[in-house]
Amino acid sequence: MSSKMMQLKVFMPFAAFADISGVLSMVVETTQGALGMLPNRLDCVAVLNAGILSYSNATEDEMFIAVDEGVLVKTGNTVLVSTRRAVAGNNLDTLHKLVEEEFLLQDELERNRHATMLKLETGFLRRFAMFQHET
Repeated sequence: MSSKMMQLKVFMPFAAFADISGVLSMVVETTQGALGMLPNRLDCVAVLNAGILSYSNATEDEMFIAVDEGVLVKTGNTVLVSTRRAVAGNNLDTLHKLVEEEFLLQDELERNRHATMLKLETGFLRRFAMFQHET
């Protein structure tokens, strides 16, 4: 790969989401604001906000990846992004719809999981208290 291009790798907890070569530039939202990157940028680490990572390469128009909070590490010409959730799209309208579907569904699943855990914990505590009272 030329020194004028970067390799972008996006990882989620249980899968490699993307491995994109030939990236010419990218912009990502960090906790300190927008961060633009070109291939010769110094190595860095950044904490990501939930937002849009945009990148361009020689063969395609600007592409977008919606990412949840995470971490970005740039070493040499490799950019690694680790995030809980990610969704890719080639235009912002499509990406917005995908984000609503995926992220909102995940939020609903997390709320249901939390409610179930709360019921289990409450039941356990109630039974434990009854056990303590009997002895």
